[in-house]
Amino acid sequence: MRPVEIACDESGSEGENLLGGETDVFAHAGVRMSGPAAAACVGEIRARIGSPATEYKANHLLRAKHRAVLEWLLAPDGPLAGRGHVHLTGKTFFAVRAAVTLLAEDGTETMARTLHRTGPAAFGAARWEFFLTAFTSVLRLRPRRGVTTSPEEFFALVDELAGVPGEAGEIVARFRRGPERVAAYRARLASDPGLVPVLDPLVPAVIHTVRHWSTGGTPVALVHDEQLALTAERVLQLKATLGPRLAGVRFVDSRSDARVQIADFLAGVARRIASDELNGRGDPVLTGLLESFVDAGSVWDEPTDS
Repeated sequence: MRPVEIACDESGSEGENLLGGETDVFAHAGVRMSGPAAAACVGEIRARIGSPATEYKANHLLRAKHRAVLEWLLAPDGPLAGRGHVHLTGKTFFAVRAAVTLLAEDGTETMARTLHRTGPAAFGAARWEFFLTAFTSVLRLRPRRGVTTSPEEFFALVDELAGVPGEAGEIVARFRRGPERVAAYRARLASDPGLVPVLDPLVPAVIHTVRHWSTGGTPVALVHDEQLALTAERVLQLKATLGPRLAGVRFVDSRSDARVQIADFLAGVARRIASDELNGRGDPVLTGLLESFVDAGSVWDEPTDS
């Protein structure tokens, strides 16, 4: 069966920097369009916006004065209907889920959602953020500048928070058996350049993108904007994970491929709409329009208790 080409781009990528970065949502978009159709869509966006910019980005569409253009792009009868797909990752919840999955012997999605929702109120917002930042630091072989926590320091913090009464404290108490898992993970990360870091949302999002477009058995060939995190080793890991669903990955400069430009638009506006929704300032109309594009397996949860 001949592969279908899916053009991809992302927005909000900061690697393993899940907390304290520039963005709180990561979005990965895939678009199935022919080159001529994508070029026509870019041309129509340019005509409707009327900006002299040589390269259009999602920010152009997100300006209030171009609201009608954005609604047209996402509309059920718009140019992306049935042609676009977005996988969203709420970065804080992604970190919480990683902690529960790695550190709790019987960690579940339900447990992660409970901890995510109750953690800030149970431990205090600042203490909770410090805990998650410490967790992400421990899992990185090259921590961010100025953010370093040893495994011993982190698990001392686990013991401290485990003593807090309530569901959040009970879940964190399950992390006490995690030192060996952390040590084993760090050892694998150091020895295997193809290992996908558990804190990087990019590869899981790509997997969801391929699975979406390969429904029915059609193999997918990705045409992806240049992305340093998708190393040759990680592409091999993707192929091993997805098997015949993934026919190949080709990297291009988004400026040279109108299909990738459309994916860039979709990823950028999806990230902003989702971030606004996450922070309690969502736009019901835009959120409703975006819903038809969002992958059901997105890493998402309700706002936390505070």
